[in-house]
Amino acid sequence: MRAGSRPGPWKRGPVLAALALLLGLLMLLHAKIPNRIGNLGSLVETFLPWFGLPVPVLLAGALWRRSASAAVALLLPVVVWLNLFGGLLGDKSRPGGDLTVAGQNVDAGNPDPAATARDLAASGADVLALVELSERAKPVYEKGLATAYPYHAVLGTVGLWSKLPLSDTRPVDDGMDYGPLAATKPADVKLASTRALRTTVATRQGPLAVYVAHLGSVRVNPRAGFSADQRNRGAQALGKAVAAERNGRVVLLGDLNGTLDDRAFGVLTSRLRSAQDVAGDGFGFSWPAAFPVARIDQILVRGVKPDRSWVLPATGSDHLPVAATVSW
Repeated sequence: MRAGSRPGPWKRGPVLAALALLLGLLMLLHAKIPNRIGNLGSLVETFLPWFGLPVPVLLAGALWRRSASAAVALLLPVVVWLNLFGGLLGDKSRPGGDLTVAGQNVDAGNPDPAATARDLAASGADVLALVELSERAKPVYEKGLATAYPYHAVLGTVGLWSKLPLSDTRPVDDGMDYGPLAATKPADVKLASTRALRTTVATRQGPLAVYVAHLGSVRVNPRAGFSADQRNRGAQALGKAVAAERNGRVVLLGDLNGTLDDRAFGVLTSRLRSAQDVAGDGFGFSWPAAFPVARIDQILVRGVKPDRSWVLPATGSDHLPVAATVSW
């Protein structure tokens, strides 16, 4: 009698089945989540790969409850997650490459910039982009990188070190100065706080336009939600600069303070390809260095082919360095 009164496998675990369907719909329709309230859509998209973690938990619950309905419902989040991120699970790198580029947010509070400079010089990159350079640390990096990189350009808090000649270096609008008072700032004050630059690297295959950027920080708090207005303005300004770039070969390196799943970067991803997506192995998370959960340090390209993309070992910064090889 007890066995006959038990619900069948299709009627067990209705809560688990509902949770599985909600999880799948959340990932499937993430672009429909509005940003009007606390930039909720961007917040979800920032950590979208991690929404796959509940799947094994729900699967364990379905097996424990012997729920066929929950097991079938789990197919939705599994298929959606694999469609979104399955391509990142394999190693897409290939041998070769004409140029190796690397970048890191070296952290203004880095306790040992000299050691960081040595670590980065040992990476062997031909072009090295650094952001969040403090006034105290700038001469340390210039001295520590001088032997490996005879050419360099620093504007404000961003810089590029290169084994190849540089030219036509200029600041790029970073979206930080806006409003009626922005026009009243002296040129030297604006230059000192510059967070983006553009320069030309003279490669054997021809000139390469390189952008280095550090977009505005984001914050998460109960009242304001996901605050990313400065970051978003910077992404728009950077997208306009790249759109106006006449050189067909472009590399953008920097800390964009967001993942490329975030809709705010559509203005960039519509014109540039992620080296990690094309030629990486895994997600390539870069922040925080102690336990990386997101890739906010990016290498984006146009007109060149990524051959390999990877994350370099930790230095004294709270970000991991990222690197890529590209070819023509």
